Amino acid sequence: MTSETTQTDPVTASTEKLRKLLVPVRYVLWDLDGPICRLFAGHPAHEVASSLVELIDRLGLGGLLTETERTHPDPQAVLLGLNRRRPDSDLIADLEEWLTRQELKAVGGAYPTAYSDPLIRTWLARTDGFAITTNNSARAAAAYIETRGLTSCFSAIYGRTKNLDLMKPDPHCLSQALKALGAKEANTLMLGDAPTDFEAATELGVPFLGYARNQRKADALLGAGVDPSHIVRSLQEVLVALKGLR
Repeated sequence: MTSETTQTDPVTASTEKLRKLLVPVRYVLWDLDGPICRLFAGHPAHEVASSLVELIDRLGLGGLLTETERTHPDPQAVLLGLNRRRPDSDLIADLEEWLTRQELKAVGGAYPTAYSDPLIRTWLARTDGFAITTNNSARAAAAYIETRGLTSCFSAIYGRTKNLDLMKPDPHCLSQALKALGAKEANTLMLGDAPTDFEAATELGVPFLGYARNQRKADALLGAGVDPSHIVRSLQEVLVALKGLR
């Protein structure tokens, strides 16, 4: 009896706290890469980042990147590094478009996050609207959800623009989504997997739910200040919590 209690109580407590977070939610802002899919599952992000560094080198601007940026596995980090030293240039716009094309190429090999499709359909029935708020291209987000037959589930998609300063943690795309949905911050939830998602939501006063597919992601969210009871390791946890709501 004692062993069974020890095993089940933490799960029950976590589910109840999650349900309290979900009760007032009428609108959900979804990050794309993480909660909805693994965008670069078939077109690895680290290879895209390496190709971007090579392209910057060929343009004679490799010296503007730090060593950390040159070896970073995230192409967005490489692009943002260059943007900090060459903001508002035609070059940045061209490289952003290059990255968008890579993301569109990645869509064909993207892999849905476990339970994401059923969660989207189940949760939508309980809410007044969904939007995607991502640092990836809105074109890539639209292309991905079309492959899953989910286009009608999302009222709006806001992604990276040519102005990279507006990427999360700036709350720009979240603000746009709130206006498009006619949503109030208090009854909206941001579902993301990165500290930048949390920071953008917090700046606007939007409650946050973190998805962490591994310990590294969980540690990053915890380090940013996310409440441990507001982090799930599987979207199945959200499905289970939703079933308990009246």
